Amino acid sequence: MKIATIIIRVLLGAMYLFASVSFFLKLMPEQPKMSAEQTTFMAGVMASVYLMPLIKVTELVSGVLLLIGRTAPLAALIIFPVTLNIFFYHLYLGPKELPMVAVMLLFNLFLFYAYRQKYLPIVSK
Repeated sequence: MKIATIIIRVLLGAMYLFASVSFFLKLMPEQPKMSAEQTTFMAGVMASVYLMPLIKVTELVSGVLLLIGRTAPLAALIIFPVTLNIFFYHLYLGPKELPMVAVMLLFNLFLFYAYRQKYLPIVSK
């Protein structure tokens, strides 16, 4: 279980670190042609000038924290809303990438399970 946790933590951290660094350094090519619904959604996200940089900074910080390891339970909590939003975006608007995003969600849920002892003080009286 410990080795699986380390592998999943490093993979998830690397995915988020790569996604955020490539956004800030403009390493990724432009998106392929999007559907009308995707274009509308992305126009709304880009219209709120702060949202995409905030999401990418959250991914960057969480990716680094996941790779460090000591702060992985905190990073899993911080990145979960982003992961869930990405999953629902691809579920409803872009199902082509849904398998990879579903794996990211499963990785995050696995980390919740692996670090469940760390979260008990949050929910206990």
